[in-house]
Amino acid sequence: MVMDDVFGVIAEATRRQILGSLRDGDKAVGELVLELEVSQPTVSKHLKVLREAGLVTMRAQGQKRFYSLEPEPLLTVASWLAEFQLPAQKVNSSLPPAVLEPELDALVSVGPGVTPIDGAQPFGRTVGRAAERAADLLSQFPKLRRRKE
Repeated sequence: MVMDDVFGVIAEATRRQILGSLRDGDKAVGELVLELEVSQPTVSKHLKVLREAGLVTMRAQGQKRFYSLEPEPLLTVASWLAEFQLPAQKVNSSLPPAVLEPELDALVSVGPGVTPIDGAQPFGRTVGRAAERAADLLSQFPKLRRRKE
């Protein structure tokens, strides 16, 4: 999957909520419907997009479909974000998002008078928003590791 596709997929708030919910482990579609308080067709639609993007996997157990998080595409986004000269100790630590917000705001801002971190160039408005959303999502995944098979 191309990283641009991952940004497009995680740009939608309901999909980010689903990913956040799946951090705690496998969940059936019905559990997600109750937890997110959205309709079953809406959850199913977003799960299909997430599955096609490789962000979740599905297993059938009787009549139920259970979904689980697949972190590999998010790791690609995380390594891309790490290239933007954020202090390594902050990116690799489990510091709360509030500690990283000033650096991320300076990195993705496009307003007048913005001083980029370490001379980095500011992003365009759309890429900046996508990067900010991805950073918010990734800050909720402090220990992403590849699954042992």
